[in-house]
Amino acid sequence: MGRTYILDGFPWELLGYSQAAVLPIAQVASLVGVYGMSGLVVLVSAAAAFAAFDRSPRRWLVAAMVGVLVIGAGTWGALRIRTGTLTTSGTGIRVAVLQGNIPVDQKWDPKMREAILDRYIGMTREAIGRGAQFILWPESATPLPYEQDLAGGEAIRRLARQARITLLIGSDQVEAVRSSATSKPEVRSYNAAYLIRPDGVTAAIYRKIHLVPFGEYVPFGRILSFVGPIISAVGEMNPFYPGTQAVVLPVAGHSASTAICYEVIYSSLIRHFVLHGSELLTTITNDAWYGWSSAAYQHWQQASMRSIEEGRYLARAANTGISGFVDPYGRVLQSSQMFQTAVLTEDVRFLKVRTLYSRIGDTVGWLSVALTIAALAATWRRLQ
Repeated sequence: MGRTYILDGFPWELLGYSQAAVLPIAQVASLVGVYGMSGLVVLVSAAAAFAAFDRSPRRWLVAAMVGVLVIGAGTWGALRIRTGTLTTSGTGIRVAVLQGNIPVDQKWDPKMREAILDRYIGMTREAIGRGAQFILWPESATPLPYEQDLAGGEAIRRLARQARITLLIGSDQVEAVRSSATSKPEVRSYNAAYLIRPDGVTAAIYRKIHLVPFGEYVPFGRILSFVGPIISAVGEMNPFYPGTQAVVLPVAGHSASTAICYEVIYSSLIRHFVLHGSELLTTITNDAWYGWSSAAYQHWQQASMRSIEEGRYLARAANTGISGFVDPYGRVLQSSQMFQTAVLTEDVRFLKVRTLYSRIGDTVGWLSVALTIAALAATWRRLQ
């Protein structure tokens, strides 16, 4: 909980994610979220350690009780998946995710701007040919900020109007903000996503709320003066400001939402989207920075847990992978290969049914914090 809520947090690879691929057990996340899943993992481990080292008869009682709990959770989860009511509810829509596979060293090369835009335009046309109604481009897909690229922006809008499709475009947003203290406007950049309607109008703009520390901003930048070169380098490369609103996106008469890059690991943010009406989860990212490391696979796995927690379909567009679709039970419907160009299309559904976790949020996590503090206090008093 501390890794999530202290400062801006960094809840990467919490213990509960180890069960993301064990789908019958992972369904517990629909009740208590990834923090409850983490608690279950710790409980099993603690019970095993207790049975191994304690010599009293009660160790077998503890082991049996935990065993019954795990078997019960797995049985309930298997039945939940088999019933599959969420896959037949709601309204269907055909969605496409684009994986442009643009290398890092080419992404910001001015000579590659036209080629990059042409690639995404061509991939979008391919998705249209497959019947896609809602098409996702990855994070920062456009070579220039969408609102500043007149020719590129018009090409995107024209495509939306011609095919009558909805587009979600990852692109930077640059905004001039005037301050009362100075007459000179301050230029602010945001890592953003643009929702473009079938008539070519921008219907919504979501600005990334959780920025990557030391990648998009430097924590305590004014205090950490001794790392001045690092602060300057980050400021020159990615002078981003955080967004402040969890904007919901209007898509085909329904509501969707998007998380940009690693902020999909913040379960409270995704829950906030659902509380405000999101019926379909999307996430756009650029994981090229991870290379062939395990981080890209971990990122995909953590994103899939959000589907189970919220009972929603998830569509994910990643520049170099992994892109794909996950159903409300955490089952992977499609996924791309790493570092390959790909256009994936899938029939998903807008859903309004709410899970228990979407209603109670991280209550179990905070209750665990309170119980831990109480146990430590009781132990401290016994030692006095």
